[in-house]
Amino acid sequence: MSVVHADDAVVHELDGSRFVSYASPSRGSAELCAWRLELRAGSVGVSHTITREEIFCVLDGVLRVTLDGEISQARPGDVVVVAAGTTLSVDNPGDATATVWVTTSVGIEAEFGDGSRIVPPWTR
Repeated sequence: MSVVHADDAVVHELDGSRFVSYASPSRGSAELCAWRLELRAGSVGVSHTITREEIFCVLDGVLRVTLDGEISQARPGDVVVVAAGTTLSVDNPGDATATVWVTTSVGIEAEFGDGSRIVPPWTR
């Protein structure tokens, strides 16, 4: 068992969003990955399909979440469960940063519309 202090979290930036990684294989977690996602005001997410389930818990702000073409809003305290194989995008239509806690399993990949794939660095 280990404690990851906030000052020790690893920060990654991508498409104007911050991914603050706390749990991943490189940090000692064998099965799960967890990070704080910070979406800047007015940001529009990149549509992608995930290979593993993801769970989003909204901490601050309001998200516009598109899951397989269906648009929903999520507010603080709401949880979004995204099944493996779902195409999603997450937007912050608000005027302040939105903060989300995200959890998934090790090995997740994202595939984009052009067929390219990534293993997000905050999950390694």
